[in-house]
Amino acid sequence: MAVEGIILKGIGGFYYVDTAEGLIECKARGKFRLKTGKPVIGDRVEIEIQPDGTGYMMSIAERRNQLMRPAVANLDQLVVVCAAAPPRTDPFLIDKVTAIAEHKEMDVLIVINKTDIDSGDELFRIYTQAGFTVLRVSAETGAGVDELKAHLKGKTSAFAGNSGVGKSSLLNRVDSRFALKVGAISQKIERGRHTTRHVELMKLEDGGYIADTPGFSAFNLEQMDLVLKDDLQYTFREFAPYLNQCRFTGCAHVKEKGCAVIAAVEAGKISKERHESYCRLYDSVKDIKEWSLNK
Repeated sequence: MAVEGIILKGIGGFYYVDTAEGLIECKARGKFRLKTGKPVIGDRVEIEIQPDGTGYMMSIAERRNQLMRPAVANLDQLVVVCAAAPPRTDPFLIDKVTAIAEHKEMDVLIVINKTDIDSGDELFRIYTQAGFTVLRVSAETGAGVDELKAHLKGKTSAFAGNSGVGKSSLLNRVDSRFALKVGAISQKIERGRHTTRHVELMKLEDGGYIADTPGFSAFNLEQMDLVLKDDLQYTFREFAPYLNQCRFTGCAHVKEKGCAVIAAVEAGKISKERHESYCRLYDSVKDIKEWSLNK
């Protein structure tokens, strides 16, 4: 019997697919993987259920989008969890991840956690000004969790954030069935211990799926998906009204004279922090050629 489903996790060559018939343990035969490539979490697949209740993958539907590291496909939105309380989130880390999400055409939701300790006014200012939906929540008290649930319902989302920022605690608030392990914060270095070692989609009680991912503070730029310099300007949504107003064609929006983006920063229409992140990202990829990534 052939059925369709979504891959929730993969362990040791076995894939666990959520279907109308329940959760089915599947294998991807060697010929299948040679033809279609390695399946990833979030793939929509067709499987053939065997008499013993296990399955074999028959096909993978075309992916709407895909993150390479961590490997997950078909995300509706990326939920970036941050905090102004220890371990404080560097806005550059947020901007690095949101740029990737924008490039992959995923929606972005910014969630400021630990607001029972610090309301995160500066983070709220930066990202609401940039045009993102920003929620203030507290995994400790439950404040704002109902609003977060409403944004997750019926969607496939991935949670990302620096270690110790409270992703797992927040997910436990969203759905108590998850019972995710929560790590302690090191008082010496104000950084959380990693509690999430792999990517797995978890089915929400109210509909939808959640992927918890390892903290992005552990990733360097070479390990993450790259946004090359020619595309980077389009991943900062607040730049859009100014991109065709620069004096010179091909403006990098870094330090050029007559740059409309820089003028908007100076006028307070674009936050200085976001532009600084853009410049750092641009500098890190300016010498990378697209052909070199396929070597």
